[in-house]
Amino acid sequence: MAAQAANAQKKLAEMTQQQLDAIVQAVSAAFSQNAAALAELAVGETGFGNVKDKEEKNRFASVTVARAMEGMQTVGILREDVQRGLTEIGVPVGVIAGIVPSTNPTSTVCYKALISLKSGNAIVFSPHPSAAKCTLRATQIVSQAAERAGCPAGAVSCMTVPSMEGCNELMRDPHVRLILATGGPGIVKAAYSSGVPAIGVGAGNGPAYIHHSADPEEAVRKIFASKTFDNGTVCASEQSIILERRDSEAVRAACARAGGYFLSPEESQKVAAILFRPNGAMNPKVVGRTAREIAAMSGVCVPDGTRVLLGREDGVGPGHPYSSEKLCPVLGYYEEADEKAVLARCMEILGHEGRGHTFSIHTEDKEVVRRFAAVIPVSRFLVNTPAAQGGIGATTGLFPALTLGCGAVGGSSSSNNIGPMDLINVRRVACGIREDTSRRQSALELSDDTLSALADAILKKLK
Repeated sequence: MAAQAANAQKKLAEMTQQQLDAIVQAVSAAFSQNAAALAELAVGETGFGNVKDKEEKNRFASVTVARAMEGMQTVGILREDVQRGLTEIGVPVGVIAGIVPSTNPTSTVCYKALISLKSGNAIVFSPHPSAAKCTLRATQIVSQAAERAGCPAGAVSCMTVPSMEGCNELMRDPHVRLILATGGPGIVKAAYSSGVPAIGVGAGNGPAYIHHSADPEEAVRKIFASKTFDNGTVCASEQSIILERRDSEAVRAACARAGGYFLSPEESQKVAAILFRPNGAMNPKVVGRTAREIAAMSGVCVPDGTRVLLGREDGVGPGHPYSSEKLCPVLGYYEEADEKAVLARCMEILGHEGRGHTFSIHTEDKEVVRRFAAVIPVSRFLVNTPAAQGGIGATTGLFPALTLGCGAVGGSSSSNNIGPMDLINVRRVACGIREDTSRRQSALELSDDTLSALADAILKKLK
């Protein structure tokens, strides 16, 4: 598949931006038409999330991503600077290995295919074993639509027998020039260890600070809308709520009215036991499940209408399970003495897990935004927006993406919401605009005695 992709990419590299854009639009339209069917297929195969939100993700990955790339120049002449004598030319990187997670098995295919094709690249997908059928079907829809629009055959393909061994072989294939790795820490580490340039992501564990200047009802509404979207499978979604103790009563009341259930200490232990395995890894059985399903698994009885489970925490790290990432509608809950303590707690949480990823704050105070943004080690600092939707660019001005870089602080090669400009090299044509006077200057630095000695030596040679 990598060899076929390399042959197809040579033809893609000869296409104009207009031809590539036509392929992108065709893929976007076809995928959008199949958004609902693919959502049902993904939920049926993986058990993660829900059909309604999976369908919305599919439309986001097709329509919203394509719309964001309209008018974007990625190949050919990007910029010309006559005064400096510079011309910048966009050049595709070549064949991309696309690693697909089980939490977003169809939307990730469309998103990665669109940004690859937009920038003249071919892509070979490696699906997660628990989502192989829906990922393969999504790839077929993309490739067929692309080829009908003039894309060379083999430019978009998917492995049919998923395995870690096969994935590793793909990532190390000599035809592959770049790896787009979305998934757990194991696969991301493997990508960076492959010897091939890679763009990977880190774990999300974003705290959400509800500042005393915020409307607690509105802040909780947005946090719960994010945390319940596709049952919490978006890595940018909030993982804990943090507030000053003086706001406790108002925030707790707002959470209860929005469908939040505060677990008792005993219930917290029961839920934590089902959330994580003994080695600290997240239990895949709870990923993308509803709050009521998780409570039932744990033997905890919750009221009808419960949307989010909240576990009170007073520490971070081992022994404090609610301080870690939870890809389901479960939140940690922290009350701190003052703003300084809140900042310290947020730094502690991100230091434990989630560095470089996402942080969210709800406030009307611009100064507190500036203070926190100056030091919080994340790539996406979100203000007054649901973190899941804001982090991927659905409710913010960020580029719409399902691969979110965490920067060097998070062990990632990029801090961007990955787009087509991350998948090209820039060739710079540089014209001479200044005379090189270094040789003349060197000659002028010779003393008269040295010049005389050189002249005598030359005369001797001639004689």
